[in-house]
Amino acid sequence: MSGILVVAELTAQGGLHKLSLETLAAAQAMDAPVSAVVFGQNAGEAAARLARYRLEKVFALDHELLAQYTADGATAALDWLIERVQPELVLFPHTYQARDYAPKLATRRGRVLVSDVIAIQKQAQAIVLRRQLFQGKLAGDYRPAPGMVFASLQAGAWRADALIPGETPIETLTPELAAAEIRQQPEAPFRESSREVDLSAAPLIVAVGRGIKEESNLELARELAGVLGAELAASRPVCDNGWLPMERQVGSSGQTVAPKLYLALGISGAIQHLVGMKGSQCIVAINKDPDAPIFEVADYGIVGDLFEVVPALIAEAAKAKS
Repeated sequence: MSGILVVAELTAQGGLHKLSLETLAAAQAMDAPVSAVVFGQNAGEAAARLARYRLEKVFALDHELLAQYTADGATAALDWLIERVQPELVLFPHTYQARDYAPKLATRRGRVLVSDVIAIQKQAQAIVLRRQLFQGKLAGDYRPAPGMVFASLQAGAWRADALIPGETPIETLTPELAAAEIRQQPEAPFRESSREVDLSAAPLIVAVGRGIKEESNLELARELAGVLGAELAASRPVCDNGWLPMERQVGSSGQTVAPKLYLALGISGAIQHLVGMKGSQCIVAINKDPDAPIFEVADYGIVGDLFEVVPALIAEAAKAKS
């Protein structure tokens, strides 16, 4: 066995799920040949997008029985391909769909799925997978038994903008599937409850924590977000108080984000919050406590009163725009 196989996921509109690109970036970061696969009926458009990156090959599994997603169909089609290519490591984005079929696929191969992985290493030719425990308070390293390894990767743990471009050949295959293998009736794709904003897609985020003190003080953060063109977010205590809707919460029980800039105002940095924003490209923290845990992950830290620092930032940002 050799190489890595990344299983990419289609959106309901036929495009690539954004977490598929993060998973591809994780695979490219390892010292091994990488191939990717996308499955469905008429998966060629998504395969063509995958082929823009430096890979060994892109497989497009096209079959009428894959026109609508079922765990049975996904498992049978991917198992058919895995038997042909024999990868050492099979990676999935940690999406609702992957959580549905990937454990079944791993079990069919006599293996287990290690889910929500945040780091991958090779130690003495063995693959070691790291995942978080107890809402990020602890991290555990897992060394699977010799053989094929299956893992899903946590959103935000790798950055899609780290992908290496290239030109990759596409091989379109028709897996050997029988209608009798598909025991399920296709259902409508899982949809999360509607949100006011998708923070995971925001390039700039201004987030507030307990240090904002009162709901009326949120106007200061809103003004900074407005002048920067950023989305407003918060740690859990702010949302628990009802000062901002829960869909604007970042953390282990909220949204996972990975913006270009994450500006944390009065956020101490509880581990549950850090889990949701650690993938940010640049973290700027403002907190008057020099020992606040947020400074351990911040790229830039300002020890000071946010009610003095933020107005100065607003003035400078407005000046730059004029």
